[in-house]
Amino acid sequence: MADLSVQKKGTEVPTTARREWDPLRMMRDMLRWDPFREMAPTFAPEAQAYAPAFEVKETKDSYVFKADLPGLKEEDIEVSVTGNRLTVSGKREAEKEEKTDTFYTFERSYGTFTRSFTLPEQADVEHVKAELKSGELTVAIPKSQTAVAKRVPVSGGDKPKT
Repeated sequence: MADLSVQKKGTEVPTTARREWDPLRMMRDMLRWDPFREMAPTFAPEAQAYAPAFEVKETKDSYVFKADLPGLKEEDIEVSVTGNRLTVSGKREAEKEEKTDTFYTFERSYGTFTRSFTLPEQADVEHVKAELKSGELTVAIPKSQTAVAKRVPVSGGDKPKT
């Protein structure tokens, strides 16, 4: 065990405190230990998966899904609806590497992605629209007419019988 020197404010002579043996702390330290982290430089760095972030919102008359997909073209993206599942998938190809190029860092990710969303029963899957504009994919799914709220008059059932 290590002896720790503790100097309290306002005193000139440091006092010594002894750290008690804590089996729970020792167990936490052991569980956090990763033997492969020490060998990490021998392994090749793993490539990050390409996973674009989505924004999903509900408006008065539709459900809107947006994703930033810079560098993708319409033919690289597939949008499909099966039952109540919206699936967006695509592929971003890696740039061709020249042997004369020198990379100082390589942080962009490439590859395929697939995202699926469960749609509410009010979604009108027959009239889905998808648009890719300036690297932003927008998928709009209108709500069915039956899903639009309408006011229902309430009649009184307590009318006196004559």
